[in-house]
Formats: sequence, structure tokens, C-alpha cells
Amino acid sequence: MQNDNEKKKIKKPSGMRTNFAFQAAVLAGAGILSRVIGLLYRSPLFQIIGDEGNGYYGTAYAIYSMILMIATYSIPTAVSKIISGKLALGEYRNARRVFKCAFIYVVSVGLVAAVLTFAFAPVLVKEQPNAILSLQILAPTIFLSGFLAIYRGYLQAYKTMIPTSISQIIEQIANAVVSVLAAYLMSRPFVPGTSEHAKYGAAGSAMGTGAGVLCGIIYILIAYAGRRKEIMETVESDVSSNVESYGKLFRQIVMIVTPIIIAAFVYNITTTVDMKIFYNVLNSKNVDRVESANLYGIFSGQYMVLINLPVSIASAVGTTLIPNISGAFTKGDKAETNHVYNQSMSITMMVTIPCAVGIGVLSEPIITLLFRGADPLVFKALTAGCISVVFYSLSTLTNSILQGIGKVMEPVKNATLALLIHLVFLAAILKFTDAKLFGLVAATILYSLLACIFNHISVSKYMSTKLDVKKIYLAPAVASIFMGIVAWGSYQIFYHLIHMNSVSVVLAILLAVIFYAAAILAVGGYTKEEILAMPKGTLILKLAEKLHLVRE
Repeated sequence: MQNDNEKKKIKKPSGMRTNFAFQAAVLAGAGILSRVIGLLYRSPLFQIIGDEGNGYYGTAYAIYSMILMIATYSIPTAVSKIISGKLALGEYRNARRVFKCAFIYVVSVGLVAAVLTFAFAPVLVKEQPNAILSLQILAPTIFLSGFLAIYRGYLQAYKTMIPTSISQIIEQIANAVVSVLAAYLMSRPFVPGTSEHAKYGAAGSAMGTGAGVLCGIIYILIAYAGRRKEIMETVESDVSSNVESYGKLFRQIVMIVTPIIIAAFVYNITTTVDMKIFYNVLNSKNVDRVESANLYGIFSGQYMVLINLPVSIASAVGTTLIPNISGAFTKGDKAETNHVYNQSMSITMMVTIPCAVGIGVLSEPIITLLFRGADPLVFKALTAGCISVVFYSLSTLTNSILQGIGKVMEPVKNATLALLIHLVFLAAILKFTDAKLFGLVAATILYSLLACIFNHISVSKYMSTKLDVKKIYLAPAVASIFMGIVAWGSYQIFYHLIHMNSVSVVLAILLAVIFYAAAILAVGGYTKEEILAMPKGTLILKLAEKLHLVRE
């Protein structure tokens, strides 16, 4: 056992002293920027491959993302959770050993998953044979993603989110450039508007995913090399006699990873099963496969891309949350655990609620700006489904909270129950109505709502914390309603005056953001301390003081 003097000798890495809100802001900012880049490149890609090509790519990507989550994307969460617990106890040598065990796991599982995906691609996307080539091109990326995941998780455990953030941006930029270029070159020999043109354009887009991951790996290795000396100093300074065997640590990884894998399977099987039910039911109703691909292309290539943009904020906050709440929970610090919980909820809702309202009221001008010539169905779909942004964000964040406090099976149970209800509803609405695209939208709203409710019940069961309902929910909701009115009204005025959609959208969004910032401060009644705890708190405090919106 370590005595107090020995503990003092251990050098803690500087990253462990950073502020949670700052780290969340860094990762959230990178997540938003990455999603924005992903959104922007979808516009030229749409012009090349159309809704049909997006449908083929979306079909392949649904299978790919499910396998990827199962094989490798659970690793950052598991590694971050286990290592942060070791670091909280000063067990730096054990933390290093966890990293080595996880590396072996990723190499073996990722390789097997990639080979099986490539070999069984014709079976996995049999509903749309034109998606087979795209899935086979995506298969090697599953193996590559494992390396990226392991280094991200390791650095996140040391509470430094900047390498992960920058690697995400680099990955997305490379993805965007290669996707558009490869889609253009591969589809060029074929007549635009034909299925062959859409098929090979989708395959070209799939190449961008692999190129992005490869560039992300290169950067993360450079970032790790820059921190390796500091990390190894902590390992060498560890004088603890409690050195766990590789076998024991590997079992810990498996015990943590297994529930997360099951959870990842449940979460991602939703998209895959939705896609298969959608195609099968429409085929049984004699809907042409090209029309089905077009409709699924609208859903996956436009609707979900915009919905997922603000949800990335919750994902980023959740990623930051796990090592923080896990470390506090491991040490039995209930006050810090509750503080991190409230802060993460506040940050997430403060951003995602206005995003949902903005997407809803400006759906048509935003889609017109990003996807010239898009089917008007997507306007209505976004207006109807924008509320799922809030539900998905809440369920994503509460998943991380439950995982962070060690209740890793709770999100699995909740997601499974939500999934079963959701699938029955989707099959029924597609079979007995002519909803088609709107059936998918309605089903995703129901799933996100149920997952959100079930997770909230579980969190309340295991944590006695009291949420500040006014600041977390009411203040953002009230401010967002008025912001939505400002956004819609200002767009109408600007467009009436200048008749330019792009300029009108940008001006309306800028005005809405400024209005919301003032409104949330006025409604929320925040103190100086609370404002300073926010991302960019010093800047926000200066604005609030000028507007006399700070509560003493």
C-alpha cells in the first residue's frame, strides 16, 4: 500500500487538472465542426450521386456503422473508463497495462470483423445489391478504425480531449475531399441519372471514409508521441505494489467492453433493422427499388445528417463526462459526481434545444441552401422530426452517465425495450399506411423519446442528485421559442428585401444566435460563478454584465 509521502511523489499529468467544461467545449466544438464539414460536403456529393446514390451509400453505411461500433468504437469508452479509474487511484502502471491489453483486443477483433464484412457483404445488403460494392470498400476501415479508437480512448483517460478533437476534424476534412473527388471520378464513365452512375458514385464516397480514418491515425500517433514522455514519467514514478496481471486486466476490459458492445449493437441495430424493414415492407407493397433507394437516401443523406449535427454536442459532452464522472464515482465523491452530472446536462440542453427549434423553423431554407434541387419531402420531415434532436441528445448523455457510474447494462436494457416497441410501430405504420419516409421519421422520434425516458428513470434510481430543472430545461426552452420566432421572422424579412436565400439564412441564424444568447441569460438567472463555468465563460460574463443580465 502507498503511504501519503509515496502518493505525493507521483507526478500527475497536467491534462488531469483541466476543467470539465473546457474539455467538453473543446470536444463539442470539434464535433460540431466535423459535422458541419460533413454536412457541407454532402451538398456537392448530392449533386453528383443524387438521392439514389445516397440511398446505396446509406444502406452500406448502416451495416458498416453497426459492425464498427461492435468491433472497435466501444474501445475508447472502455479504455477511458478503466484507465481513468486507475489514474484516480494513482495506479499508472496498471493504466499502461490496460492500454496494451486493449491494443491486442482491437487488432484481433477489428481484423476478424473487417474480413467477415467484406466476405458477407452480398448477404448483409441483399435488399439493395447496388450497395454491395460500397460496403466492401468500407470493410477495411473497420480494422483501421480500431487503431484510431484505442489512442483516442487512452488520451481521453488522461482528460485531454484536444488530440481527439483535432483528429476528428482532420478525419472529416480528408473524408470530405476524397469522398467528393472519388465519387466524381468513379461515376464519371456512366450516364448521370442511371443506377450504375449512382452505384459507383456511392462506392467512391465510401473511399472517403477510409481515407479520413487513415489521416486521423497519422495525426493521433503524432499527438501521442508528443505526450508519451509525460505519460511514461507517471508510469515510472508509480511506486504502488498493486500491479495487476495482464490476464486480470484483459478480463476487466472484456467485462467492461462486453456490455458496451451489446449496447452498441442495440443502438446501431436500430438503423440497420429500420433500413431492412423499410425496404422489405416497401418491396412487399411493390414499390420500385429505385424509389425506395431515393426515399432512404433522403432519410439517411439529408434528414439524419442534419438531425445528428447538434446531437454530436451531447456525444462530445458524454465522451468528456465518462472519465470525469467515473473518477469521481470511483473515489466516492458524490458532490463532484452530482456537479458533473448537472453541468453536463446544462451544457447539452443549452445548445441542443435551440438547435432543434432552429432546424424546425428554418428547415426549407437550410435544405435549399445545402441541397439544391432537394425533394420537398425533406422539408416536412425535418419540421416534424426536429424534436428528436433533444431526445437523442438526452439519451446519448444519460447513456454516458450510466456507463460512467458503472451501470453499463442499464442503457442496454433501456435501449432494447425502446427498440422492440419502436420496431413494432415502424412495421405497422409502413405496412398499414402510405407513410413511407414519414414512417421512418415517426419511428425515430418514438425510439429517441422512449430511450430518453427509460434512461432518466435509471439515472434517478442510482443517483440521488437533484437537477436544476429551471436552468437545464425551462430556460433553454423558453429562450428557444422566442429565438425561433426571431429566426423565422427575420428570414422572411431578409428574403423579402434581398431575394437571396443563402444570405437570408445566414443573417437569420446570426440574429437568432445573438438573441438566444441574451434571452438565455435573462431567463436563466445565472450567477457570475455559473457563467464562468460555461465554455467561454469569461467572454459570456462580459456580455452579460453589459446587458445587466447577471444575478448577484
